[in-house]
Amino acid sequence: MSDILRRGRLSSVPDEEIMKFTSSMDADKWIFKADTLVDLAHTVMLKEQQIITDKECASILDGILTIRKEGIEKLDHTYEDIHISLESRLIDIVGEDIGGRMHSGRSRNDEVATCIRLTLRNEMLDLMEELLELRRTLIDIASENVNTIMPGFTHLQHAQPTTLAHHMLAHSDAISRDLGRVMDSLERVNICPLGAAAFASTGFDINRERTRELLGFDGLVENSMDAVSTRDFLIEVAAALTNIMINLSRMAEEIVIWSSSEFDFIELDDRYASTSSIMPQKKNPDTAELIRGKSSVAIGSLMSLISICKALPMSYNRDLQEATPNMWRSVENTRATVRIMSGMVATMTINETTMASQSISGFTTATELADTMVRVCGIPFRTAHQIVGMLARGSGTPTLNEIDAVAHNVIGESLSSHGLTEDMIKEALDPVLNVRKRQVTGGPAPLEMERAIGKRRENIVEDAQDIDTVRSRIGTKIQVLFDVVDEYRSIK
Repeated sequence: MSDILRRGRLSSVPDEEIMKFTSSMDADKWIFKADTLVDLAHTVMLKEQQIITDKECASILDGILTIRKEGIEKLDHTYEDIHISLESRLIDIVGEDIGGRMHSGRSRNDEVATCIRLTLRNEMLDLMEELLELRRTLIDIASENVNTIMPGFTHLQHAQPTTLAHHMLAHSDAISRDLGRVMDSLERVNICPLGAAAFASTGFDINRERTRELLGFDGLVENSMDAVSTRDFLIEVAAALTNIMINLSRMAEEIVIWSSSEFDFIELDDRYASTSSIMPQKKNPDTAELIRGKSSVAIGSLMSLISICKALPMSYNRDLQEATPNMWRSVENTRATVRIMSGMVATMTINETTMASQSISGFTTATELADTMVRVCGIPFRTAHQIVGMLARGSGTPTLNEIDAVAHNVIGESLSSHGLTEDMIKEALDPVLNVRKRQVTGGPAPLEMERAIGKRRENIVEDAQDIDTVRSRIGTKIQVLFDVVDEYRSIK
């Protein structure tokens, strides 16, 4: 292939180690298809602006489509990046007199920035759909377990009775916010830097709005220096991915704990477990453990991106080449983790009996007993808190006589004299009735859970429609690009 990059200013070729050190070809595999789209749109614009002729345009478009069909494997991987390798291949196909005109009014700087945004845009849309599927799975589990009583925890200690529906919906809501962050950041990803050239734009009479439209971008990164040098959109998306992975890691931690013999709340499907090489009885939650470990990939990628972009002068610097591998690593890892988590929770077995029996362990109904004292006897909550706290030092279920004895020591009188009865105590200590009373918005009461689940199903439909709208709008624009390409290829 033609040595089109170094033959002018440089007289020597780097040795193999230097080439390997400076090459971005491994990471550039992600942006191959995006690069061909950018080339097609740029060539169309050059023709429309009369910077190249109709015949030159048709030949270049034919060549690009040939390269796109051949795939990245056909390109020369000894070049330092995919852009030069692709252009070199084009020149081999159509000749330098024609192929050498494609890069007019453009730099690799604005080209790569555009390719990254195009590729990331598609990855984000796919990720959002996968997050939707995880939310559906969590909500389905919640819907089936509105009355599944379990202990809730603070500090990993038994706290108050709740339901599995309440717990699953908490995770679903966190994932919903994660999806919102990705959707919000798409607004700043889907803007076009093409036409900025190296950093000072170009003397060619290009039409940036035309290429923006053909590539389905919603706007321009207007300032040409900012367009080629910023990677703030990568940092923003990487932060959103980190949030996702942290939330998934929290879920994974609970799965590991819940599947232990000590908890025995769930059992993972065999597909998501492993066994020991020496202990034949073991069923290990390896997949969940790996999710915890893989959260470090997103965290590390974010830290790398921040470190790379820190203190870089305007405008383009080669340091930025190291940014995209971190982005693709985090994207790939996060998307896979979302899919795995969805499958893992969808197929796990829920041990309802164990959850119910543990729902009162550790005096989890103590708060409702204190609340009952406040409502019935009119004493301050802090006083009731003290009485129940003293009762908690003992063992077993407190009786009315025991409550009166403690109350007499605290306030000098019994609570039965204020209307507290054995039936009231029994009701307060019932975990099912505990949950039913908590009908405040966001609480675990079955009626509130049914309302919340219905609302979140509506939210998923709305989010799915928003994603489809964005994808359809982009797809329509890209189809227009290919239609124009077909039209211009026929002009010889």
